[in-house]
Amino acid sequence: MRQLKRSLLAAIVFGSMVAVVSSGVSSANASTKPLGVTWMRSFAAPGTPAKYDKVGVIKVGPSSAKNVLVLEPGTSAGSAYFVPLAKWIVLKTTGWQVWSVERRENLLEDQSELNLFKEGKATATELYDYYLGYLKNSSITEHFQAISDSSVEFAKQWGMNVAVQDLHTVITAAKRLGGKVVLGGHSLGGSVVTAYATWDFSGRAGADDLAGLVYIDGGSAPGAVSAQDATQVLQSLDAPTVTPWLSFGGIPAPFAGIFNATGSASALLDPNGPSLGQASGLLPSDIVPSVPVTNLGQYGYALNAATSPLSLLAAQGHLGEGITSSGGWNGAGALTPIERFATMFSGYPMKGVDGTEWYFPQRLTDDTGAVDNGNANPAQKVLDVDASMGSHLPKALRIYAFGARLGGAGVLQDARILAQQSHIPMSNLTLVNRQSTYSHNDPAGAYPNNVFFDHLVPFLKKISSTG
Repeated sequence: MRQLKRSLLAAIVFGSMVAVVSSGVSSANASTKPLGVTWMRSFAAPGTPAKYDKVGVIKVGPSSAKNVLVLEPGTSAGSAYFVPLAKWIVLKTTGWQVWSVERRENLLEDQSELNLFKEGKATATELYDYYLGYLKNSSITEHFQAISDSSVEFAKQWGMNVAVQDLHTVITAAKRLGGKVVLGGHSLGGSVVTAYATWDFSGRAGADDLAGLVYIDGGSAPGAVSAQDATQVLQSLDAPTVTPWLSFGGIPAPFAGIFNATGSASALLDPNGPSLGQASGLLPSDIVPSVPVTNLGQYGYALNAATSPLSLLAAQGHLGEGITSSGGWNGAGALTPIERFATMFSGYPMKGVDGTEWYFPQRLTDDTGAVDNGNANPAQKVLDVDASMGSHLPKALRIYAFGARLGGAGVLQDARILAQQSHIPMSNLTLVNRQSTYSHNDPAGAYPNNVFFDHLVPFLKKISSTG
């Protein structure tokens, strides 16, 4: 028992150090106010119980700052994902807060055992048993209970309209501070950014309330699915046997999120413990090393660009050299330090939140096919999408687009077309492509050298300095 307590204490100390170092904030400057999700009453989605009609944000930065960068996570990502980046941004800018969006579907998650693990009140084994071990061991009677699809049929309506209306709640709150508001999104979050900016809010484009847009390896390409295809997609989703949730990388909900949340937390807080997932038979075989590894070694192997499978391309980063001879992780040469990566996805030390979405609505993915860079099309009527003001954006709007492994040059081209539609001058655009060197998650994670960050800070400073 004494050894267990010492191990837990060491893990907590290690994790606390990592949380400060990986955020890009020195211990002397780190905020003493604990971060967490602030929930706001939001859009009344059709058929949704009122307790889920909420949207959350993690607010990072001084409350006195008037300007706000709102960041929308991508597919299967939660608000904690942006926190290390957000801390770095507010350290290097003046007058800015960063608000990271926590979508309503995360209210369905059971964070109870993760909270205990983050507090040092549960071991890595207890964490594993609660969320995964019970699947192979029937003697584990106290464990996680997945949400049944039949109890959340209303989530099949959580598409682009719901995401945009919830984001409108966030933007409205940010505008009340009296400064500039910039909207950014990663991956699918980039499609949401375009949808919001071009949404018809009673004759006004959403971008009318924005000073800038930021696309992080994602956006909305020109072209839309046909009305016939959109109708077929809706009919398929409405079938009673079809889940409301997206399967990420071939892993069904909620387990892709659980694998990442528990794996990142264990890698951070019990890095040298033997990987329980490796021998479990629950992980996909292509992310399981052939040699015994630690929690940190398993996590790195699963998501490092050099060893992670193509099916998990959207979850990867450049995390270092690879597994060491002792089964640990060699982070030499990493763009994104693995401890920082694990902090992004575990949400440590915050409780009740992580950087993943265990339940990501299939409808939100389906609806991106109708955004069409903000141009009205027949599929929009079918899917209840009103992103139709793509030619009416403010000419003073500034746009920053960064291409990495998934979006690449296409993200930049989409931004150019969006600007051209509204006659926004090309001088208002910042376009950077690092497709060959940055994995999908490196823009948010790379530290201390980060090309995305190096262009973002001047972009924000230019916006705050204009009238």
